[in-house]
Amino acid sequence: MLLFCNTCRLQDVSGYGVFLAVWKEFAKAFPDRVFMSPLIELLMKNGRNGKINGKGYYIYEKGSKPKPDPSILPIIEECRRQTKLMPAGKPITITDKEILEMVLFPVVNEACRVLDEEVVVRASDLDTTSVLGMSFPSHRGGIVFWADTVGANHVYKSLKECSEAYGSFYKPSKYLEERAIKGIPLVQP
Repeated sequence: MLLFCNTCRLQDVSGYGVFLAVWKEFAKAFPDRVFMSPLIELLMKNGRNGKINGKGYYIYEKGSKPKPDPSILPIIEECRRQTKLMPAGKPITITDKEILEMVLFPVVNEACRVLDEEVVVRASDLDTTSVLGMSFPSHRGGIVFWADTVGANHVYKSLKECSEAYGSFYKPSKYLEERAIKGIPLVQP
């Protein structure tokens, strides 16, 4: 069974043009903080524009719920090939825990940058925002609180390993590195 995520639906519904415009501006401003994926451009090149033309990650037919479209798998494979995400050109085998870490630890890293740059006053502001704004599970206490329960050192080491394997997108921030090495909780001012 083929399943996709809420982000895929959001991109399909809001339109790929919106996504690309925002993504390109973000990439210009923060090139080392953006994972450069050609997936949306590949989807568009293959005649997929999301809900607007009925084909995106999902198939949209009048009167029915969107259905994941397995015919995009070759496009995803081409994206993987172009981004060189597969060591030696072969898919990797990773656990659910590793997937979770590869998705959420960069969010923790960005939270650390925001704290270091004093964009927010305290970590609890990010925790509240992550729960209310990105539907982070409230029982986990928010993204920064959760990261402290996992351990700043574990987050740091995992990001460092991913950075070595997959590139600078995963490079740990100085704030995270410093706190991991000194054993200081991320939530501590």
